[in-house]
This record gives sequence, structure tokens and C-alpha cells, in this order.
Amino acid sequence: MLEDRTPAASSPTAWPAAYPKGYAVVDVETTGLARDDRIISAAVYRLDARGEVEDHWYTLVNPERDPGPVWIHGLTSDVLESAPLFPDIAEEFSARLADRVLVAHNAVFDWQMIAREYARAEREAPVRQRLCTIALSKELGLPLPNHKLESLAAHFGVVQQRAHHALDDARVLAEAFRPSLKAAAEGGVRLPLHECRPLTEWTDRAAVPRQQGSYGGYRPTSWRPARKRPACPYPNPGRYEEGKRLKQGMRIAFSGDTSIERDLLEDRAIGAGLHVATSISRLTSLLVTNDPDSGTSKVVKARQYGTPVVDEAAFGQLLGDVEPAPEQ
Repeated sequence: MLEDRTPAASSPTAWPAAYPKGYAVVDVETTGLARDDRIISAAVYRLDARGEVEDHWYTLVNPERDPGPVWIHGLTSDVLESAPLFPDIAEEFSARLADRVLVAHNAVFDWQMIAREYARAEREAPVRQRLCTIALSKELGLPLPNHKLESLAAHFGVVQQRAHHALDDARVLAEAFRPSLKAAAEGGVRLPLHECRPLTEWTDRAAVPRQQGSYGGYRPTSWRPARKRPACPYPNPGRYEEGKRLKQGMRIAFSGDTSIERDLLEDRAIGAGLHVATSISRLTSLLVTNDPDSGTSKVVKARQYGTPVVDEAAFGQLLGDVEPAPEQ
């Protein structure tokens, strides 16, 4: 564990009274992206009401399972073997989160991972609200090419030193969030705060075999509550062509169970500039499904319309290199 304290600098006197009194900028690295994946490291930068850094904290966490994509986070089983279990660091983590808004990049993911770890430990995370820096950047109308953390960091001149290291990612996010918060305050922007409802219980379900290129092993139920999605700002360039890149504005539909949580998969698609559609039509660019032989209505319609189909792993690879829409 690591902790450091830095003196708070002076801030302007004018500040929206309705803004939160403090923030916990969080990053967690995990064994994957599925529901049964585990946290392997966590970092928190505590900021005061006006975004000044109060202190920071970092810890490794033994996930009691394989570490997942080591090539991304760099944490091997040997490194994590002697790390504390989550119940051992839960109290300290709580102290960092208590009475603050949790701030993260794609905050729903970090929050869900944290909430599940607390539920496994038969505890409750002391978080009542979260703020996603992706949502805030959209509220501010920042001219970003995409909604990756490195793009947000580059916009504010923040230099990343160790991408996918929880402490450095939290530092980068904190340094990018501070001017974002100030800009929101000066512009009278309402912060995109969302309620966090802690889990009261959690049972890890049996994992299914991992697919090549997939992070997780848990297949969630296909039932999901509907949610409002932001409108895609780009025109539909047409259908996906095999062997070529996805293009911003393409209409993407999903069918069946996915190893990565569907909400997270959709958020990644939206963040890449794609249009997530709830149904299949002649305008659909691509259907993503792990079971192309199923008889679901989307798969049947995709066959009728000749809509291209790829599996989740292939779609994940395509998401890494989406062609920008032409300037209007």
C-alpha cells in the first residue's frame, strides 16, 4: 500500500453550492470484464470540493484466481500471491470512499466491480453517487476524437506514465478531472451524478469456458432492463465489410449472452462512435452474437437481410481500431 499527501492549493471563491463536498477518483484493475471477475489492484485519489488533491492510496489485491490479461495490467500470479485479500483492505478502501462521489472513467464498470467485491465480503460500499468522466466530457462538449482515457489526458496535457496501472490511471484521471470540474463550475454545468445502489448479497456462479480473445467466463442472463442511449452524432456509412475496419456511425446490434456485460459492451461501442441499435433492420451494419445458429429474432432477421455477423471476440478486436467519420 502507498499513501502520499500533498498540500491543497487555493481556489476561487465562487462555486456552485449544489456541487458535492468531496470526490474519490478511483481506478481498479481486474481479472477481466465479466460479472465474476475480480479486482487485482485499486487506487484512490481523494479531492476536496473544488478538486484539490488531498491524498492518494494504492493497493494490490489477491483475487484468489488467475489474474486474467497479464499482457494488459502486468500483474502476474506470483506478484498477487502475497497481496491482501479484498476483505483485508475493505475497511481502508471504505475510508477513502466514504462521504464522497466516486469518480471514474466509465464509472459504471468500476462501481459494479467494487460493489460486488464488497458484497462478497458481506459488507456494503459507502458510495451513494458516482460521476463518469466520459459523461462529464460530453456535458462540457470537449473536442475529443474518442472517449478513451488517453484522449482525455492529452486534451488537458496530462502525461500517462504507466497505462493500465491503477495508481497512474487514477492520477491521470484526477489531473484531467480537476480542470473539467473547474470548467463545469465556471459554466454552471450540472454534474452528471448517478445514484449507486450497493449490493446486499452476491453469489459467484459457475464460470463457463473462456472464448479466445474474451476476458470473462460468466454468461449473464439475457434479460436486461432497457436504458436510454445517447444519439449517435455520425451518419450511418453502411454495412461492415469483412476484413475491413468498423466506421463511426455504423449501426451495431447484439443478440444473446455475452461474456462481457452487455451494458459495458454497449458503452464501449458508443464510446467508439458506433450506433447501438435495439433491433435488426436493413440499415443494420453488423450483428454481434456468440451463437449465430440460434433462432433468435435478431439472428433470423440478420439472415433475411444479409446483415454481417461476428462473434464477441472479433467485435472486441474491431473496437480497437474504428475508422473516424469524415469531417462534415
